[in-house]
Amino acid sequence: MPITRLSRSDPDFMARLDRLLAWESVSDETVFNTVHGIIDDVRRRGDAALIEYTNRFDRLQVASMDELILPQERLHQALESIGKSEREALETAAARLRSYAGHQKMESWSYTEADGTMLGQQVTPLDRVGLYVPGGKAAYPSSVLMNAIPAKVAGVPELIMVVPTPDGEVNELVLAAAAIAGVDRVFAIGGAQAVAALAYGTASVPQVDKITGPGNIYVATAKRLVYGAVGIDMIAGPSEILVICDGKTDPDWIAMDLFSQAEHDEDAQAILVSDDAAFLDEVEKRIARLLPDMQRRGIIESSLEQRGALIHVDDLDQAVEVANHIAPEHLELSVENPEAMAARIRHAGAIFMGRYTAEALGDYCAGPNHVLPTSRTARFSSPLGVYDFQKRSSLIMCSAEGASQLGRTASVLARGESLEAHARSAEYRIRD
Repeated sequence: MPITRLSRSDPDFMARLDRLLAWESVSDETVFNTVHGIIDDVRRRGDAALIEYTNRFDRLQVASMDELILPQERLHQALESIGKSEREALETAAARLRSYAGHQKMESWSYTEADGTMLGQQVTPLDRVGLYVPGGKAAYPSSVLMNAIPAKVAGVPELIMVVPTPDGEVNELVLAAAAIAGVDRVFAIGGAQAVAALAYGTASVPQVDKITGPGNIYVATAKRLVYGAVGIDMIAGPSEILVICDGKTDPDWIAMDLFSQAEHDEDAQAILVSDDAAFLDEVEKRIARLLPDMQRRGIIESSLEQRGALIHVDDLDQAVEVANHIAPEHLELSVENPEAMAARIRHAGAIFMGRYTAEALGDYCAGPNHVLPTSRTARFSSPLGVYDFQKRSSLIMCSAEGASQLGRTASVLARGESLEAHARSAEYRIRD
């Protein structure tokens, strides 16, 4: 199987790398127009439109929204029905996520100046959050935990989950995860219509303040279109992994680490960077040897052929430069001193340090969130966390002396902007 080979010493290296990294996440006109129409219809007709689209796209025959509500009893029934090992795994992952999220929680603060003026910041949780979860066979209980638990740690009082059930297929692990994570209400709806319902509300589905969670191109487009009416977590592209290795890790491990992201879909990207050319050759051989036995062989092969790469650099300093340019979603530092290298990484969604830290651990149970910036957006954005479900209000309380002193400054600046009412409002409080 051919896989792209690049060398940092090639004169056209950066141009070739950028072509490999390029990803256009913008919907085409057909998808955009379809989603726009669905959103407008749900805004106008509410539950009736939701029922119609759900019956059409999920091949159901429901007559009322009551049939699309999954009560708490159903979630706990799923929790009781799954296997012991599955429940223990979900509960272990949830506990680790809660522990990590607890360290992220922001608290309010304030300070008082010498004249008695108090300044500060008040932190409050969002009132209501919507969680989109893919349904049917493409179900991810780990995503339920990753999105719901930080929201609950932040103190969000109400979490609304939407999950489609195509052909009536319900994933018990997803419902069990919702029970463990403390999801408050669940609707068996999906697609752009579910996003529209969460963003604008219907008679049955309450309007939320923010929508998080993964979905297909129609869901991503819908999230983009409703942004502003509600907040969203991000517009995520295909999954990515970049591995930096000094050639001293078992090549089978590295090959499988690349597979772990390539198996998501054909557009996923897996890249290995090393200063050891012979090691790159060996990993390529192991890829060919291990691939035939992989359950998702076709997807992995297509991903590696289209968007994968083995990159040779002169030294690990160059590897760091390449990593910072790529700004990967997942970055594995499979090197001798990963902590020192990590300190030099400026752009990455999550950094996995050392030879024993497989990226897959972060996907499920390490503790940090697996909702990460993709498509080089780690240059300016961060992983999903508790802070995404909290908001900040500035606090200002002036003493009489402080109002007088600040009023003089405000007056000068306001009159400089020809805003007389601003100036006079401040001047009324100036002491002679």
